[in-house]
This record gives sequence, C-alpha cells and structure tokens, in this order.
Amino acid sequence: MPKLLPSLRWILGLPVVIAVASLALGLPHAETLAAKKSPDKPLEKAFPHSQKCKRCHLRVFEEWEASAQSRSIISAPFRVSLERYRATTSDKEGSMCFRCHAPSVLEYPDHAGVFIKEIESGDPKLDGVGCAQCHLISEVDPNQHPPHPTYQLDRTVFGSYKNPEENLAHQSVQLPLYSQSQFCVTCHENLPGFEKILPKLLGAWEESKTQKAGKNCQSCHMPEEFGESANGERNRKIANHSFPGRFGKVRADAVKLEVETEVKGQTSEVKVTIQSLVPHNLPLPHPGWSRVEIDLTILGKNLRKVYTEQRYYERVFGDKDGNPTVFDFEAVKVLKENVLTPEEKRVENFTFPTPKDAPSMDVIVTLTYAPIHGDEEFVKEVEQRAALGKKDRAFKPVQIVRFKENVKLTGQE
Repeated sequence: MPKLLPSLRWILGLPVVIAVASLALGLPHAETLAAKKSPDKPLEKAFPHSQKCKRCHLRVFEEWEASAQSRSIISAPFRVSLERYRATTSDKEGSMCFRCHAPSVLEYPDHAGVFIKEIESGDPKLDGVGCAQCHLISEVDPNQHPPHPTYQLDRTVFGSYKNPEENLAHQSVQLPLYSQSQFCVTCHENLPGFEKILPKLLGAWEESKTQKAGKNCQSCHMPEEFGESANGERNRKIANHSFPGRFGKVRADAVKLEVETEVKGQTSEVKVTIQSLVPHNLPLPHPGWSRVEIDLTILGKNLRKVYTEQRYYERVFGDKDGNPTVFDFEAVKVLKENVLTPEEKRVENFTFPTPKDAPSMDVIVTLTYAPIHGDEEFVKEVEQRAALGKKDRAFKPVQIVRFKENVKLTGQE
C-alpha cells in the first residue's frame, strides 16, 4: 500500500477536548496533497458514515456524537476559521484544514470542495472525524513529522480489543497501536510547517512521569469502562468514546490547588500553588484561542464581593504586522507563552486590601477553561454561525477546580 502524506487533527478535549480544533499550515504540503489521485471507490463507501456503525455499536455512537470529534466540520469556530483561511491564502479549497478536520482528504484530495459544500449546506452528510477516520488506520510511521498514518480501505476495522467477536459487517483486527499514545499524537502533536513558531504543541509529553509510568493518552481521554462494545455483546472492559477533556469528568483530575492566606494588617496575601497533573501543556486543544483562567474572589461583610482578579494561562500569536491573532495560519511568531507545561508546579501570589469592618472574609480561587476569545469581529462571527449563538459550547466557561475557605479577621468586628 502506498504511503500517505502526514495527517494532523488537534486534540479536542484534551481536552481535552473543546472541544474545537486547529487549522493546519504549510501550503507546499497542500500542493503535494492535491497531486495525489483519489481511489476509484466512492468516498462514502471507503469511509462509511458513523450512522452505519450505530446499527451495531449504539453505545459508542452516542458517546462519539456528544464529543468534539463529531463536530469537527460543523463547529462555529472551525467554519469561521475555514472561511478566513480560504480568503487569505492560496489554498482556496482549504485542503490543509480538512487534513485535520476531515482526514478522508488524505485518500480523496479532490474531495476538499465536496466538504466545503457539505459545510455550507448546514447539514453535512459526511463525517469529518468519525469511526472510519480512526479505525481504518493500520499503521503509523513515527519517523515523519507529523507522524505518518496509513489507511486500509477495505472491510477490516482495527482497534485495541483482544479476541474481537466475529461478525458479518467487517473483519476486526487488534493492533497494539490503538493502545499507545503514538496513535493520538499522529493527529494531535503539531502542524506541518509550524515547527519554528511552535515546536511542540503538547510539550515534552514523552518525558512526563505519567508517560514513563505506562499511562497513555487513552488512559484519561478514553477511560476504561465495563459494558458492551456491540449491541447485545457480553460485558467486558471497553473504552469510552466521548473523549473527555475540557468537557467531562477528567478535567477534575487535571489540576491540584493549594491556597495559603496571610492577613497583614490593611493588606492580605494569597499564595496559590497550582500543580498540573496532566502530561501535556495546558490549555489545549487550540493553540490560539484556548486559555485557562485563574480567578481570585474575596467576599467581605454580608458576602459582598470586595476584590477580584483574573490571570490567564495562554498562548498569543503575532501576525506579520506584530498584531495579536488567534489564527495559527496568520502567525509568524509567539507574542506570549505562559501555558502550564507538563506536570508543572506554579505559584501565583495575590495582594489585596483587607476587607474593612468584617469579622471574616471568604477566599475563593477558581481555575476555569475560559470561553473562546479573540478580536471582536472573530467572536461576533462565531456567535452568528453557532446555532445557539452565545449559548454555544464555545462560549461556555468550564470549571476545572474550585477552592473556598473562610478566614477570620481579628480586630475587624
């Protein structure tokens, strides 16, 4: 089987999971992709829609349907970004975008225009990232950057389960690859042509204590459950396919907070120690518009808010004119980089006026995945594209961890 071009899709969820993904760079790669001939087999036959898998795998389908992966070509941030990308680059069909959000174009490069029409219809009939886009990968070449996936487009479906049940729908083959971080990194590590600006999106995950202890990406983002994989099948150990990250219980285990408060007369100090428990940079998935907010709120007499301060862990890109941009395809450098690195411990010190005429104060520290941000035009366009407007999940802050304590104020009564 001929080797394919590099593939990349961002982690969602991790976001992970936003759950929104990024656009890929490197126009020379787009030109090479366009030169590849598509198979004679119709795309919808080679990459059947996940609805077909639903017939036998209802549980998996329902989990996937709630995930960011199922929204890879319909999320409002992606649609706005795709339009901006096509309008400002020579890649008018957005081939480099679809190699992440609809990796079927790796085999069917002349179908990029088809996906554009699907998106513009508002009700796409093709999957962007569905069951077939992952479970037809038979091999990954880690020696290329991004790592090199090979698709096998026949009736063979690959996965991690031992002793798969025989069935009439497809042949099932176990591959160790599906239980390794390398499989996920194939899509979630970096953008081709972007190495000088952002060498490693995930950070040094290979050197993390988590990875060295034998825990892979799937340990957190496809957590083990006990149930049936196919309808009516015997219960066994299975993997969750909602890919929890930004949304999902996994975020509660992402960070540990320790808070120390010291009252010093008219001023008080709060020392917040933040211990990242994840083996990759935080936040993810998108390198331009994802950020984590740390909020300190002080409540004084009668629970009245008397002080608040917010700080952000984020990455800010700069365009050719030096202006901030959330679009990676416009970026020529990084203006700001203060994301939490893998398993990093960081200390934040806050100083504020001690509440007056109060017997005590409430100290509240919250770490949150912040809503999508960017220039006013971008945010407005996302709101307009989203079916739920400002109620779309892109605008939803998601709490990671919260700490609250009551501190006595002597001599303040």
